[in-house]
Amino acid sequence: MDLFEKIKVKIETALQGAIVEVRSERSQHIGHGAGGAHVGVKVIYDGFKDKSMVEQHQMIYTILKDEMKQEIHSLQIETRLE
Repeated sequence: MDLFEKIKVKIETALQGAIVEVRSERSQHIGHGAGGAHVGVKVIYDGFKDKSMVEQHQMIYTILKDEMKQEIHSLQIETRLE
């Protein structure tokens, strides 16, 4: 399983019923030599109701904490309610 599929599965497992899209953002970071993947995620999840955008993003960062330490250099997050 590649990193992008792993991210999708982790988020979908943690947030049951979420619709998750994962994409490479590498093209937006051409020219610098940072290691790790440049990832964008879009998560549509009813459980975000009554949570601020910061809280929603913190939920995603918590789910991906291990990947953030080792495999992900940058993470762009878009969250929405269903």
